Amino acid sequence: MRVQSLTLAAASAALLAPTTPSAAPPRPVVWREAPVRAADLLAKVRDCAPVSRGRYRSDSGRPAKIPVCGTKDAVFWKADMDIDCDGRPGPRCNRRTDPHYSGSTAYAQSDGRPLSAERLPFVVVPAPSRIWDYREHGVGGGSVVAVVHRDRVQYAVVGDTGPQDIIGEASYATAKALGVRADPHGGGTPSGVTYIVFKDVRVSPIEDHAAAVTKGERLARRFVGDSPALDGEPWGH
Repeated sequence: MRVQSLTLAAASAALLAPTTPSAAPPRPVVWREAPVRAADLLAKVRDCAPVSRGRYRSDSGRPAKIPVCGTKDAVFWKADMDIDCDGRPGPRCNRRTDPHYSGSTAYAQSDGRPLSAERLPFVVVPAPSRIWDYREHGVGGGSVVAVVHRDRVQYAVVGDTGPQDIIGEASYATAKALGVRADPHGGGTPSGVTYIVFKDVRVSPIEDHAAAVTKGERLARRFVGDSPALDGEPWGH
């Protein structure tokens, strides 16, 4: 009887002993493509085929030396960056901080209010003129833009228009993202900024910056020839 009791006791202990949990299934590996490099974008816009009929000034009183160049998929220019603080007022962009402040922007949000230069990365294109009319090149409010400064790339949208003879301006938020001094009174940078606007591709609603980044990265990858999976797809889809 004692042997039987010991056997039963051992069996009961084995049943009650905690079991070792099975190993958790491995998590799926998410592969993400590396962002398009500034150097790769700049290499694609090294040569200029002008699409503007004339040239622009970087600032009032400066010589007109800046052409708008084009490829079949984009237009681009290389200029300075002045700070646009127009649109909805905020602590950084208002009549006190910007002597040239305007409470409106050429394009509005989906709710009808002006854009916020503080919050939304956007660029300014020259108002249509005999020099160049952006509307004739598949560009308009919400067009996706890659703005390149040094080794940084910031995706933005076309959000405002400026003087007919001056080019090279972007919102407070664009400058801040690129590491450019974003003060509307004396900020910006005098040179070294490249603006690449992709034709016939727009973000809606215009204030959806996440959509601009997603589309911008995808278009930039195709622009530099690093997206074979997109071959044969209509541009902008």
